[in-house]
Amino acid sequence: MAAAASVSQTTVSRAERGHIASLSTVVLRRMCGALDAELALHVRWRGGALDRLLDEWHALLGAAVAETLETHGWQVVPEATYSRYGERGSTDLLAAHHATRTVVVCELKTEVASYEEAQRRFDAKRRLASVIAMERFGWRPVAVGALLVVVDTTANRTRLERISSLVAASHPARNVEIRRWLRRPAGPLAGLWFVRLSHPPTGKCRRRGPEQIRRPRASTD
Repeated sequence: MAAAASVSQTTVSRAERGHIASLSTVVLRRMCGALDAELALHVRWRGGALDRLLDEWHALLGAAVAETLETHGWQVVPEATYSRYGERGSTDLLAAHHATRTVVVCELKTEVASYEEAQRRFDAKRRLASVIAMERFGWRPVAVGALLVVVDTTANRTRLERISSLVAASHPARNVEIRRWLRRPAGPLAGLWFVRLSHPPTGKCRRRGPEQIRRPRASTD
């Protein structure tokens, strides 16, 4: 391997013993190439702290949507699991309007990374909504709503604007129509709902600035 990678035997030995901190990426790539392997580097920023931040933001979004739904008379079930026809998963929010026998499935997105992937997963939940509602509430809905709920940020709006025709085909309704429908659901509805969080988490610790101490003025008496 040392000959194939054009490195010394000592270098190979260090790598075999796990001491790769002292080896350059160029050397590591040559050694991997000698084994017909590829060196892949993965950079993670803030690791677990970032995951906790995203979870907190997702929870805040869910709470805001649930509050709106409950205000308009919907019964909200978070993380409703399902296992039907070989498809398994859970809905972010499943809500039922008992008076009109209407259910709505809400998919929550704090950041739109891949609309196509999100839509594929959401479509399965939407198709199974009637079955899930029957198991959860004991009645089959006469209408099903599907809402893609996205945090209202400039980045999310820009990404979705670039594929506006694709989004409109799957989720034609927007905020005004969605809120009207939530107050008085009538028939099916699919829409894209932008929700602004008043106090989104930043992941930054608030630090107090240096305290200023004013020197008392000298007495003029």
